Amino acid sequence: MKILWEPLKAELKTRIPLHNFRMWIDPLVQKEGTGNTLVLSCPNNFSKKRVVNYFSPLIESEIEKVYGKGCELVIDVSGQSRRSRLKTEPNLQLSLPNLNGHPHNGRFLRKDFTFDQFVVGGNNDFAYSAALSLATRENPQQKTLLLLSKTGLGKSHLSQAIGHHILLKHPSARVYYTTAEDFSNEMVQSFKNNSIPRFQEKYRNGCDVLLLEDVNFLTGKERTQIELNLILDTLSDLDKKIIFTSCYLPAEMSKLNERLRSRLSCSLISNIDPPNFKTRVRILEKKALFNGYKIPEEVTSYLASELTEDVRQLEGGLIGVTAKSSLLGSPVDLSLAKSVVKNIVRHRQNITIDLIKKVICKYYKISNTDLVSRSRRLTIVRPRQIAIFLSRRYTDLSLHEIGKNFNRYHATALHSIDSINRELKGKGPIQKQVEFLCQKLESGKY
Repeated sequence: MKILWEPLKAELKTRIPLHNFRMWIDPLVQKEGTGNTLVLSCPNNFSKKRVVNYFSPLIESEIEKVYGKGCELVIDVSGQSRRSRLKTEPNLQLSLPNLNGHPHNGRFLRKDFTFDQFVVGGNNDFAYSAALSLATRENPQQKTLLLLSKTGLGKSHLSQAIGHHILLKHPSARVYYTTAEDFSNEMVQSFKNNSIPRFQEKYRNGCDVLLLEDVNFLTGKERTQIELNLILDTLSDLDKKIIFTSCYLPAEMSKLNERLRSRLSCSLISNIDPPNFKTRVRILEKKALFNGYKIPEEVTSYLASELTEDVRQLEGGLIGVTAKSSLLGSPVDLSLAKSVVKNIVRHRQNITIDLIKKVICKYYKISNTDLVSRSRRLTIVRPRQIAIFLSRRYTDLSLHEIGKNFNRYHATALHSIDSINRELKGKGPIQKQVEFLCQKLESGKY
């Protein structure tokens, strides 16, 4: 019995996103096999590895459905005589001894943050297209991209996917991936160690692609902004690719110098919104397939309907369900999913600014008049900042609307949010207070 690849490929096209199909499945070519064996040829080792890791279960499933059991899938690389089987391919990457810390190009890229693992929907299709275009084209019309979204919606995924794709095509490319916080700390250490020329040389002349996460962290850091502006000027003059991510629009970032604000505003700004139900289902299916989880359809639908905040929450629900199933030895069913979800989901639809004000006033023993007043007393300012922070977390209102509710401008609201975020990183008393207030708001027990 001879296995034919073209009918299988036609069926796979209906089950795989078009951009993934074109990139990884369409280039596969059938070679002559013996018996019940399907031999596919990949153009290179990178393509082979991608097919092995992400698409082999789907191909094998389709073979079994059409031709029955006992069929074997073998993969080859064009121009190589040696064949290696998908399931028995050894890891040929040798570990390098005595390597400590981060490599010269900043943080490591997450291996699963690639374009083919990104689920495209109506909430992010423009951002995906912009990122893919910047990654694949040698000379794109716009070489600076700003990915904009709230936390956990995929901007880091797309940013790192650009880095992965460029390194896949050009392994020698100097791709620097770092956060704004790490960049700022690195610059400060360079000043302390009298090594600022080396720092400047690294970014100005040793970088082909700069991936800078959370650029909004730089608000108020004037010296860092000046140095970053000089680096960006050099990279821009050399036609290098620059990708920023941020939680806020440039106009919403307080204490940002005008040169940097102008540069960010001139980027191609691509917004990512929360995914709809259909997209959430596809995200769960994609992550389950990647991690080898078997999740019933009804459980996937339930998780997608209840976990609506962001992709990170969806992933947390999926991991929670599989972990609890493994630990208890219980099947993954609707009952198990409900027990996990009730500890994750936040009832945001019941949390309003008025409710947040009420809870803040109760626990800090101040009046609503004090909360929205012009008072600069610390006993009033700190509760006000926490209230604004919680309003940003639990409501969908803009910074302008939140500021207006507290008799403040949007820049002041942003400053309050940034101030609390910094306090939370310090893990001091403010963190305990915020956690306590969050627990009260989410439980409904005020």
